Amino acid sequence: MAAAQPRPLTLDDLAKFVDVGAPRCAPEGKWIAYTVTTTDTAADKRDTDIWMVSIDGKENIRATSSTDSESSPQWSPDGKYLSFLSSRPGKAKGAQVWGIDRRGGEAQQLTAVKGRLSAYEWSPDGKRLALIVKDDEDSGPKAGDKNDADKKDDKPKPIVIDRYSYKRDGAGYLSGVKRNRLVLYDLASGKTETVTTENFDESSPVWSPDGKRIAFASNRTADPDRNRNSDIWVVEAKANSAPRRLTSFTGSDSQPVWSPDGQSIAYLQGSDHDMGEYTMNRLAIIPAAGGEARLVTKDFDRGVSNHQFTPDGKQLEFLAADDRSVYAARVPVTGGAVERMTGGQLAVSGLDRAGQCVAALVSTSVTPAEVHVLEGGALRKLTRNNDDLVAQLKLSPAEELSFRAKDGNEAHGLLFKPVNYVAGTKVPLLVRIHGGPNAQDQHSWSTERQMFAAAGYAVLNVNYRGSSGRGQQYTVSIAGDWGNKEVLDLHAGVDHVIQIGVADPDKLGVGGWSYGGILTNYLIARDHRFKAATSGAGVAFPLAFYGHDQYIHQYDNEIGPPWKKGLEPWIRISYPFLHADRIKTPTLFLCGDKDFNVPLLGSEQMYQALRNVGTPTQLIIYPGENHGISRPSFQRDRMQRYLDWYARYLGPQTRNSD
Repeated sequence: MAAAQPRPLTLDDLAKFVDVGAPRCAPEGKWIAYTVTTTDTAADKRDTDIWMVSIDGKENIRATSSTDSESSPQWSPDGKYLSFLSSRPGKAKGAQVWGIDRRGGEAQQLTAVKGRLSAYEWSPDGKRLALIVKDDEDSGPKAGDKNDADKKDDKPKPIVIDRYSYKRDGAGYLSGVKRNRLVLYDLASGKTETVTTENFDESSPVWSPDGKRIAFASNRTADPDRNRNSDIWVVEAKANSAPRRLTSFTGSDSQPVWSPDGQSIAYLQGSDHDMGEYTMNRLAIIPAAGGEARLVTKDFDRGVSNHQFTPDGKQLEFLAADDRSVYAARVPVTGGAVERMTGGQLAVSGLDRAGQCVAALVSTSVTPAEVHVLEGGALRKLTRNNDDLVAQLKLSPAEELSFRAKDGNEAHGLLFKPVNYVAGTKVPLLVRIHGGPNAQDQHSWSTERQMFAAAGYAVLNVNYRGSSGRGQQYTVSIAGDWGNKEVLDLHAGVDHVIQIGVADPDKLGVGGWSYGGILTNYLIARDHRFKAATSGAGVAFPLAFYGHDQYIHQYDNEIGPPWKKGLEPWIRISYPFLHADRIKTPTLFLCGDKDFNVPLLGSEQMYQALRNVGTPTQLIIYPGENHGISRPSFQRDRMQRYLDWYARYLGPQTRNSD
């Protein structure tokens, strides 16, 4: 019987893909734990479970199967237990650390702490856990709670705001002095000891190899709400210890990692806090006893992440974001040339090492992320969660493009042609703009790209100025000058795809989310070639957002309060709203009503403005959603609305037969 021919992607396929993440090598190096997230369409939710795959790829075992999600898998130091975070019912509410004995049996709740537990790390002897726990939660509804109106014994309480930075997407209003503290948990007795008691937020706790100290990151300046500074601190692993600051950089120091001998700590050093939104992390190292910090990747003009020491302590391994790809690399701890460990047009994430086991997630433009092991410079695939589905589909691979803007800047992008593209034909083009802006479109899996390619569109992604992957100067070049250089780069990309004969100049569409939605607003206010646009979670009148969203640091440091810097910079970056009468492109606006990142106000204002001037428009509001739309039915609804909107104004696209 002949095998079925590959078919284009459909909306029904969206819920069939699974997301693979968080690979963690077992101490003996023979197993890798990882997460698998699936979609339950009937319950309209996502569920994450823990799996284990053997290093030879022969065994793949599901470790958890509850209806409550499990995350953050870790191994106990002796490798006997696989632990994770879960809010499943137990002897304490909220997220707790649970553990599974690999010899068999049900998962057991290891911690029972009050407050919101967000991170944990095993001590080297396996007897204690270092936890990050937020003080007992503020009053008011939490995720998963019933509405206040449904609670017979509770009444809504006023939210008292007394902090400078008082809103954060997903967390809601930040009030009072509820802080993320470093807490020690004794597994045998169940007793807790609070290590840090001051009113600061701690993160990323890691034990020293001898188990006597803990390194962590924290902003302990006089008023942490006023800046983006954070430093690396070390504290004795006992209650009420006085932390000792190691770093003094006036920006972000984060993610400490101990050397195997406990003498040094490697960490990520970002950009100065004034440029926090454009930060590019470099790898640094400092003596654990104190001393001068040293940039290990000083001459490597690319952002790094997921760093770790090799077992001999002589090298540091990390991930590097470099011009549409992300690869694994290493560098001597003394500094020097960076050596690539992986190559090709792909994106590596989730790097983890234990002994000789080096695990990572790897995806390409036509393959979703799966767990791989890195051996002898080669990646070997271990999991195949999406292989059967991908084998049924006809997908569009990414093609790399380069083009020059009018001011001479060379920008790079990716082009996805329709899945049944006939060479020499001109097709409708969708410019899909990534958010950030400090991010990049890369050789990684994107269901959105493939959905549009399946619907008969060519898709163009442009890494405009402000994007990562091209060095620090490329990223910061748009600071305080939004909607200018980025638009020039986007124009150049569209012109290039028209010139090479792929794009039909009379059938151009554009869209994006977050900063992609913001740039969509800028683009359609200046370019009337676009026949349809979708602007998700965007803004076009930033002055109205001062004090309304979570970006108070950026407004203060990059644009400046209007009473200090005047209105001119604010008027300049508010071009789309103040010139809404110049927008002729029919535009669909979308946003979640609980978005504190780029609040609904931005979409409402632009919708109302286009209604006023008579340009076709529609506003879609997703109830209960934050900046990222998470409910599966809403994700499908959004994609359907994208397709319907573009089809309405660009004409329905018909797929050629295979």
